Amino acid sequence: METIRGSIYDYPKYYDVLFGADCAAEMRFLRDAFRRYARRRVRRVFEPACGTGRMLIRLSNAGYAVSGLDLNPKAVEYCNRRFLQAGKKPVAAVGDMTDFSLPRPCDAAYNAINSFRHVAEERGAVGHFRCMAEAVAPGGIYVIGLHLTPNRPPQCTEEAWVARRGMLQVNSLMRSLSLDRRKRRERVRLQFDVYTPRRCFRIVDEFDFRTYTAEQFSGLLRKAGGWEIVAVHDFRYDIDDVIPLDDYTEDAVFVLRRTDG
Repeated sequence: METIRGSIYDYPKYYDVLFGADCAAEMRFLRDAFRRYARRRVRRVFEPACGTGRMLIRLSNAGYAVSGLDLNPKAVEYCNRRFLQAGKKPVAAVGDMTDFSLPRPCDAAYNAINSFRHVAEERGAVGHFRCMAEAVAPGGIYVIGLHLTPNRPPQCTEEAWVARRGMLQVNSLMRSLSLDRRKRRERVRLQFDVYTPRRCFRIVDEFDFRTYTAEQFSGLLRKAGGWEIVAVHDFRYDIDDVIPLDDYTEDAVFVLRRTDG
């Protein structure tokens, strides 16, 4: 099989097929979270690291005013093209989630699984939450999902899944290659096997994620200021299933609320 080595994010069509295949549970969860946890009516929603806009277009279709940013120009172009094709104005801009501002505060924000962990250093991580505190109005919420590093060997070091759209199929394999707790670095390999009627090929990417224990993530929020943890869920996206945050937590969907201070 032909192998292409490069950034997965430079192939938004295949990324969107894979990660856009099961958005219904996320949508239900977000709308439930807006109603349950926000102390203001949610009309405007912002997504840092919005990628292909898989969630933004669904939120827009549900009646929310949406906007997003992403570092990858190809992903932003893909996102804006899908809005134009739907007869809507483009909503995404190229930008850095650690250093940005919005022209108007939003009521809620959402960051998909592990996108935040691409921020490699503490300074950038603090900058992100400070920027988000300016972007989200008091009483609004920020839903952010990430895999935490438990104080034991991680239970899940490999994930594989398959998605289809028409005649296109994408098989994915994500594997943790190494974990350095001292340097707070996890090396990850992500592989897409792409099958079309005329071509089969593989895209391989390797990158580092910054690691967080539950304590380290909570400490980061205290350092940044402006946020309180109001609930923690997991990636089953069940609004009625609140999980504990402790040394053993791995899959975590945090619901943060913007404080007045």
